[in-house]
Amino acid sequence: MRKPYKFKNQSGLLLNRVDFRSKSLSLQFTTFPPANSQTPAGLVVTLHGWGANAEDVASLLPYFNLPDYQFVFPNAPYPYPYAPLGRSWYDLRQENMYEGLAQSRELLKDFVLSLESSTGVPLSRTILSGFSQGGAMTFDVGSKLPLAGLVVMSGYLHPEAISPDHTNIPPTLILHGTKDEVVPLQAAVKARTTVESLGVPVQYQEFEAGHEINLEMLNVARNFIVNALV
Repeated sequence: MRKPYKFKNQSGLLLNRVDFRSKSLSLQFTTFPPANSQTPAGLVVTLHGWGANAEDVASLLPYFNLPDYQFVFPNAPYPYPYAPLGRSWYDLRQENMYEGLAQSRELLKDFVLSLESSTGVPLSRTILSGFSQGGAMTFDVGSKLPLAGLVVMSGYLHPEAISPDHTNIPPTLILHGTKDEVVPLQAAVKARTTVESLGVPVQYQEFEAGHEINLEMLNVARNFIVNALV
């Protein structure tokens, strides 16, 4: 899978790697406290896509331009079958489609809940975001937690991930490229329609882009995060 982030690798910025264990699964995450070492203005958790890893999405940090916020980038718990450094939230191969999803769902939920005590930032000031498979996990887990907002980039809905009895879904930002050949634009349209039908405030924006994250998307995401945490 080609790398979807069009930015210079910033792996030298990694400050702290930590392991989180829940039941039989564990995940490793990298965390960046605020640049001023003060109490974070908010917390942003960003989930990578299938075959990427935490370091890939951590390379986006300078482009968010949110120095007063704490960022957390977790590695998915499963190995990616096609590259040694890639990680996976669940299997997307046809013969094993969605294998591991239930376990990752519970692990990610427990992980996000644990961050309130470890960072001092309440869920009400936490944003969950993700790209591609990470965006799907953002919808799946974030829709069930009292977060400040969700940011979904080139993502999609899992089957039955959001049902009519789901209430109090956080405000949601959906960003998608019109030229995306990996996750078609129709997936974003369907997600928007589904979430809006439940009365959730949705900000939706399309970009002339493929399956990628670009600066224009990050600027929109930044503004959404700041406004959600006013």
